[in-house]
Amino acid sequence: MNKVHRDIVIIGGGLAGLIAGHQLAKKGREVLLIEKKKYPFHRVCGEYISNEVREFLSREDLYPKEIHTSEISRFQLSSVNGKMAEIPLDLGGFGISRYALDEYLYEKAKDAGVEFILQKQVENVDFIEKDNLFELSLSDGSHLSANFVLGAFGKRSKVDKALNREFIHTRTPYIGVKYHILTDFDPNTVALHNFEGGYCGVNKIEDENFNLCYLGSKEQLKKYGNIPDMEEAVLFQNPHLKSLFQNSDFVFEKPEVINEVNFSPKKPLENHILMLGDAAGLITPLSGNGMAIAIHTGKLAAEAILQNKERNSIELQYARLWNYHFRRRLWIGRKVQWLFGSRKVSEFAVGLIKNSGFLAKEIIKRTHGEVF
Repeated sequence: MNKVHRDIVIIGGGLAGLIAGHQLAKKGREVLLIEKKKYPFHRVCGEYISNEVREFLSREDLYPKEIHTSEISRFQLSSVNGKMAEIPLDLGGFGISRYALDEYLYEKAKDAGVEFILQKQVENVDFIEKDNLFELSLSDGSHLSANFVLGAFGKRSKVDKALNREFIHTRTPYIGVKYHILTDFDPNTVALHNFEGGYCGVNKIEDENFNLCYLGSKEQLKKYGNIPDMEEAVLFQNPHLKSLFQNSDFVFEKPEVINEVNFSPKKPLENHILMLGDAAGLITPLSGNGMAIAIHTGKLAAEAILQNKERNSIELQYARLWNYHFRRRLWIGRKVQWLFGSRKVSEFAVGLIKNSGFLAKEIIKRTHGEVF
């Protein structure tokens, strides 16, 4: 029996993988996308997207006009003690759940000709130098080969371990927790509420739902034993969070949770695999826009393949443009993170917005991208 071969294999069906697959298939390329889950499904994500991507999505008929997204134009920040500051967002953005957006883009990618393997996971990827192609092993024991592989598998995966990527050996103190809630909150505002050891974002998504997503501490979870007790003991110290939790209807029976959230630098190219979205680097949630970055990387990876024939040229173009657009942006995000997650520095951050609107706008601008 002959091994299955495809021109391009994309590992991971989040925003980056779906965008890259759509753009490649639309131009007639043979694309197979492998996703370990089945659409639609929830992901731990802030679910706010900067308007930097809107023009591109609209131009490619990928903007979900049928879904009633929220329009977000203001940023609100509170300290651990509840002191508050607000600032307008020059570029702004929109809110939409990954549950809705990923399924929408999945259908668009299928219509463009992308082939999907769902509910199976890539266990290992090897680049065979002498054959100039990749060999992949899947969780069901099957194997396939490909000319090109795009890694769009998110924050942490078995492929990261198989490639022995540097960051995978570093333990991190963070957990991510997400709810959808029904609440009384300004639909045009994205808020960031600090608590000791982390911070929580709130914004409206589609319909009447709001996203409530926070980055917390593994040690605090261990100390209090479970998520509800941790939230009551730690998050409720911020009066705005206490009010949100106590005066909202929670849509999920239980939250979506991820462990080992890692903000360490990553490479956009590993073993000839083009790394997309969070697989190439995770921007801190407070400075936003992992979703926008994922969409942009999907576009850049597809263009690199479509505009070049030789592997070396594809890799050089993608790495160069990735570094140009995202390297400094992610670095600034990591530096800005120290302003959040503790009592004193969160009060300093609130004061910064109140007393130096220009500086606050510059920080926001530098952690967001340009319209493309």
